[in-house]
Amino acid sequence: MSAVARATAWADRAARWSGIALGFSIPISTALGSVLSAIVLAAWLASGRYREKSVAIKRNPVALAALMLFAILMIGVFYGDASAKEAGRFLTKYADLLLIPVLVTLFRGADARRAGIYALAGALLATVLFSYALRAGMPRPGWFVEDLFFHVPFKHKLTHSVLVAFAAFLLFQLALGARTPRARLGWLAASLLSVINVAFVVPGGTGYVVFGTLLLYAGYALRGYLGLLAMMVVGALFAVLIYQASDSARERVDRALQEYSAWTTGDPSLAMAPRPGVEQSSIGQRLTFYRETLQIIRDHPLVGVGTGGFPKAYAETVRECGPFEVRNPHNEYLLVMAQNGVVGLLLLLYLFWRTWQLAPRLATPFETHLARGLVLMIAAGCLVNSFLLDHTEGLLFAWMTGLLFAGLDQGRGAPA
Repeated sequence: MSAVARATAWADRAARWSGIALGFSIPISTALGSVLSAIVLAAWLASGRYREKSVAIKRNPVALAALMLFAILMIGVFYGDASAKEAGRFLTKYADLLLIPVLVTLFRGADARRAGIYALAGALLATVLFSYALRAGMPRPGWFVEDLFFHVPFKHKLTHSVLVAFAAFLLFQLALGARTPRARLGWLAASLLSVINVAFVVPGGTGYVVFGTLLLYAGYALRGYLGLLAMMVVGALFAVLIYQASDSARERVDRALQEYSAWTTGDPSLAMAPRPGVEQSSIGQRLTFYRETLQIIRDHPLVGVGTGGFPKAYAETVRECGPFEVRNPHNEYLLVMAQNGVVGLLLLLYLFWRTWQLAPRLATPFETHLARGLVLMIAAGCLVNSFLLDHTEGLLFAWMTGLLFAGLDQGRGAPA
């Protein structure tokens, strides 16, 4: 083997192992995730075989959909009133989409995909266990995130609850695919710990939305519409249990209803007013964000205000943002349409649809259910947050989509 061949082979292995390590880093460290993403890209470029990689990407509809969405976001940089710095900052946040076509060429091997999934599962389980340790009184190490109110080790409350909700689903799928009763029992116990954590230890509205969505899909995946109906009943009973047993959850629900009532009666300021000693719900704020963002969309329906143009457009629409700057409307669909118009929204929906549609053609039923659970998590979360703009959620979606869809049409080849 020539020196060049050895160097490219080494770079290919480095890219793949860095990609696996990236999965472990996602729930734990933003800085490490950024470093590993850069290493993956650099090693991937150094590993050569560009023609082979190009063919693999062209034959992968999900990778192409991700590139199309990023392309419209990049085009949006060149129009609108956003400064070059602001437009570049927003575009950089969406750059995780570029990992999808890179990773579909790195994780072609089933062993690499399995290692990546176990790496993510291990990091998620560590997140859950450290959360319980903090709840039990463990001193908070200096390398944990600073949080005086919630038992979160690596990420702040909202992101933690989303990750743990997805952990419950992922660990449950691993239990279903376990080869021995002992392994199945272990994965089920880990999944149950995740459920309890997101329900009672670190409750969060977005985490509840994600968990409820994945719970319904888990039932459908197991027993079709009968399973879906059963999980609807289980979900309703679980919601009642959480409301009755958790003071924090009950306070959040009651506060949300009060804010919604205040907002709909024409007093958004009351809905947004802080109350000493009471955790703030965001219903009033979000409804105000949605209303003003819809005004931006009505004024710029076709191409939007440009990538990075939302903060300025929002400020001009409301004239007075209050004590904080509104950088996104906490809804990915509204944000993309406000910045990139109806074309941007259609491309975002197209990416989600192709991910869902092509999932049955992945290598195993396990990967199919993970892919569909992933897209449901992101699609549901994007209704109440800008998940693709957020680092951890956006990176999780890009990394896992690239990993899973590297196995497209390998093995089963079932029609979508």
